[in-house]
Amino acid sequence: MGVKRTVKSPLRDVLARNMRLLRAERGWSQEFLAAEAGLNRTYLSAVERSEQNMSIDNLYKVAKAFGVSAGDLLKETEAG
Repeated sequence: MGVKRTVKSPLRDVLARNMRLLRAERGWSQEFLAAEAGLNRTYLSAVERSEQNMSIDNLYKVAKAFGVSAGDLLKETEAG
């Protein structure tokens, strides 16, 4: 048996892009975001590369750390 792979969705790419943009706007490192959200940095890194799914609970934690709604993290932007 090989490694279980999930089918990549466009919404995962939107989340990844929005997380990267918000971090860049704030000048935050992945380490800082991970500490603020109470999550593992390598996990967040994989989410930002669209390699890892994120649970609703973790989406909430990241949104709270950024001070935005979970819906904001899932919104497609004009540039996206």
